[in-house]
Amino acid sequence: MFGLREEIWKEKGGINTAREIYQQPELWLETLKIVESNKTTIENFMKDRMRKEKIRVIFSGAGTSAYIGDIVVPYLNENKEYIYEAIPTTDIVTNPQMYFKKDIPTILVSFARSGNSPESIATYNLANQLVDDISHIFITCNQEGELAKISKNNENVLLLLMPEKSNDKGFAMTSSFTCMTLTALLIFDMENFEDNKKQVIEMVNIGKDILNNGYRELEKLLDYDFERVVYLGSGSLHGLSKESALKLLELTSGKIISHSETVLGFRHGPKSIVNDDTLIFVYISADEYVRKYDLDIVREIYEDAGNHKVIAISQIYDEELKKYSDSNWFLSTNKKEAWYDVYSVIVYILYAQIFALLTSIKLGIEPDNPSPRGIVNRVVKGVKIYEFK
Repeated sequence: MFGLREEIWKEKGGINTAREIYQQPELWLETLKIVESNKTTIENFMKDRMRKEKIRVIFSGAGTSAYIGDIVVPYLNENKEYIYEAIPTTDIVTNPQMYFKKDIPTILVSFARSGNSPESIATYNLANQLVDDISHIFITCNQEGELAKISKNNENVLLLLMPEKSNDKGFAMTSSFTCMTLTALLIFDMENFEDNKKQVIEMVNIGKDILNNGYRELEKLLDYDFERVVYLGSGSLHGLSKESALKLLELTSGKIISHSETVLGFRHGPKSIVNDDTLIFVYISADEYVRKYDLDIVREIYEDAGNHKVIAISQIYDEELKKYSDSNWFLSTNKKEAWYDVYSVIVYILYAQIFALLTSIKLGIEPDNPSPRGIVNRVVKGVKIYEFK
């Protein structure tokens, strides 16, 4: 995997994380089968609830799980029929009265790798307490987790268990993230399941190529003496930029400063982070309108004075991107093959995951346990939940 034998990954303390990144395309196929085998149950659950007037759908989670909502909501909101929102559990628990509306029918979609985080359980309980008409969808990777247990014999909860191997053993969420994101996209677009299925199969093939060959481009970046890394993207790609920055921060135990921002927002202060030791990754949209802004920021950063490096990642090859970037990675040369940006997230994140993994190894950090002192943990500790009255 990624140029190293399994024995070496074990020695470096990264075997679980490396495996969990590498296995993802196969797990996407498993995820497809899970959704397909539950198609009737999903459609019946949705049909009974989505027909209600003025329904809210809230996507919630903490950390990486929260970013799934940031990724899928911009795409789903192109359909103006319903209200889709992304609200982290970490916001809801502290201020539930600001987010839950008593008289608006609500579907709360909870993303959770373990299903045991205190905020996930508290958000479920607060929703039941504060919303008159509440339904739940649990998308989780742990059949033994608290959320999975809550769902038993509960007609008001739709439980969707991800592939068993997606319950990552490593510290960072990798395969759990892509499987849960894919599931959310599929279940809220069941009418187009067959078309989406074909697209996922294409993604699997491209993903395998990145994992088996594309990592070599990422290895070249390790030659730079970088101390800061920035990820930029708009719409669904902004959620991706957040997750990309978090992966690097986690796996390097904070030794590399990482930052995420929207393409236009970057100029409004955050660009101050750039110095000679900075890598800037820009996720390029396939949408022609959005792409114009992406190209502008790539060109601007490339032409700015200094020794920083800009890396452009796009679905389709673009001559201008090649001209104005230090590295340009693309998935295809065929414009007809472009997907919605939200689906490209699942493939693009492979670059960020591999880069974080390789950087962790370069710094002598164990990717499976980058925080051995327990400052941060695989499942959050130290959260005290208070009664809301």
